[in-house]
Amino acid sequence: MRNRIAAVLLSLCLVPLMASAATPTARARLDAFAHDLHALRGDFTQTLTDVNGQQGQPTRGTVELLAPRQFRWQTTAPYQQLIVADGSHVWTWDPDLEQVTVRKQSLSEAHSPLTILTDPARLDKEFKIDELGQRDGLAWMRLTPRDASQSIQSAELGFDAQGLVEMRFTDSRGADSVIRFSHWQRNPKLPDSDFQFTPPKGADVVGDTSGIPEIHPLRP
Repeated sequence: MRNRIAAVLLSLCLVPLMASAATPTARARLDAFAHDLHALRGDFTQTLTDVNGQQGQPTRGTVELLAPRQFRWQTTAPYQQLIVADGSHVWTWDPDLEQVTVRKQSLSEAHSPLTILTDPARLDKEFKIDELGQRDGLAWMRLTPRDASQSIQSAELGFDAQGLVEMRFTDSRGADSVIRFSHWQRNPKLPDSDFQFTPPKGADVVGDTSGIPEIHPLRP
C-alpha cells in the first residue's frame, strides 16, 4: 500500500513538470509569431509610471508595423497623437499643440523591441535575450540592448499561443511603461499613405528637416 501511495504521489509531482516542459518558450512563440510576417496591425493600451512612481492615465490607440523600418503609432484616447516613422524620419503630430516634431530615424528606433516582430533576424544582434519562464499565463523573455546608448534599459515581452500580448520596458530616464496588445492582424494590406506624413495646414514644424525635399504644400 505504501508503495502504491508513493507511486501516486510521484506521478502527481511529475505532471506539472511534464506540462511545464511541454510549454513553448517565449522565444519559440516569438519565432512562430514572426514567421513570414512583414506587416502587422493591432490595438494597444499603454500605462506609464514616472520615476517618482506616479502612474499616468492609460492611453489607447492603434499600431501598424511594416518591415523593415516603418511604423505608425496612433493614440486615440484620452488625447490624440500620431507618430509615423517613414524609414528616414520620425514625425510626431500633436493636434492639441498644433505642432509637428520631426527627427531623423536612427537605427536604434528601427530595431526597437516592437519592430523586431517584423525583423526577427536582428534580434540576437541587437539584444541580449533571457528567458523568464511563465507568469500570468504568458511566456516571458527579457531583451537588453547590446548598445547602451539606446533609449531603453530593458524590455520584457509576454506571449500567449497567438502572439505578443504585453510589453514592459524601462526607458533611459527610469520611467516604466506597460503596453497591452490585442486584435493583431497578420500581414494586412497597409496603404503606403499610413507611413507617410505631411504636416497639416497651419501647424508649426520643429526639429531636423534636413534631407526632406519639400514638406509643403501642407495637407489640410
